[in-house]
Amino acid sequence: MDLNQIRIVVTLLSLACFGAIVWWAYQRARNFDEAAALPFADEQPGSQGASNE
Repeated sequence: MDLNQIRIVVTLLSLACFGAIVWWAYQRARNFDEAAALPFADEQPGSQGASNE
């Protein structure tokens, strides 16, 4: 096995890993959206933030 074949194998393995990570992220996108909304879950409807007037 020469150096160019090793480079081809490493490139293909890297591409496969990248594809697997992208697939994993899209499969769990709903969970990420729910987690992103958690900081806003305890706010009152219509409130514009903390105001001490």
